[in-house]
Amino acid sequence: MIKTFSHLTFYLLVIFLCSNTLYGKTFKFASLSPEGSDWMQKMRSGAKEINERTEGRVKFKFYPGGVMGDDQAVLRKIRIGQLHGGALAGGSIIKANSDYRIFSLLLTYKNQGEINYIRKHIDPIIKQGFENGGFVILGMAESGFAYAMSSKAPITAIEQLRQQKVWSPSNDRISQETLQSFGVTPIPLPYGDVLAGLQTGLIDTVAMSPIGAIALQWYTQIKYITDMPLLYSLGILTINQKAFKKIKPKDQIIVREVMSKAFDAIETTNRKNNLEALDVLKNSGIEFVKPSETEYSNWQQFADKANKNLVESGNLDAKLVNKVQHLLNDYRK
Repeated sequence: MIKTFSHLTFYLLVIFLCSNTLYGKTFKFASLSPEGSDWMQKMRSGAKEINERTEGRVKFKFYPGGVMGDDQAVLRKIRIGQLHGGALAGGSIIKANSDYRIFSLLLTYKNQGEINYIRKHIDPIIKQGFENGGFVILGMAESGFAYAMSSKAPITAIEQLRQQKVWSPSNDRISQETLQSFGVTPIPLPYGDVLAGLQTGLIDTVAMSPIGAIALQWYTQIKYITDMPLLYSLGILTINQKAFKKIKPKDQIIVREVMSKAFDAIETTNRKNNLEALDVLKNSGIEFVKPSETEYSNWQQFADKANKNLVESGNLDAKLVNKVQHLLNDYRK
């Protein structure tokens, strides 16, 4: 009887240990955001709340400041299991959900009100698309509208753009093809090499949000900004779906809830900071230039053609584009 009880105790202990192995997890996340930044502060605060609410079953370990490499390096490490997720530019995992490009349509969204209205309807579709592609989106926060920024000469016309050395993110085929549709031969570089590229003259034109230009110190090399929102960009916190499913369903709910709340707070701060960043850029001596009506019309024609090519090439769902256009029409009424 005692022997049987000992065996039973042993098996229960094995089951308990296996259960803890299955449901307890430390997730490893990488980010380009430096330690001490608002992003890192809010993600660490969220991780602390998750640890407390899951009674230590779910923990986060962060690798900030780009120590794990750029977004593509982080994705490679996620694929081999060295990392579980990352705080990335949304476009970096475009292969998992090509419909994310709906946010990057050129000269489509004119102001913050329009993008807020669109995202209210489109965000759930985009998140589900990423999950279908193997990634769980724990949070989305806007980086903001990207503007053309130049270190050499003002850019108000497409002909002027063609005379510049224009940067495009490495491994971003769609960005490169879009620039080519404007008659520009882009110079691909990883984000970490852009500042040096501006300093050495390897490149002289970039597209970036105001807060991004300041955070990455690119603005120190910039002399002109074209006052025309080109496209909209988002940062996301994503995790490999298989890794995420290894924790308890109730813990999954907690992680989603807490990190979504953290990224809502990040987004609120980002919107405020982008407005302030525009003033900082103006006060730093950077000249803001604006296309004439004729020049803007020319930009719009090329943008419409590039957006149409995305659909015709199968890189963006035509139904989603039509849905967004209807939403914009409704909002503008």
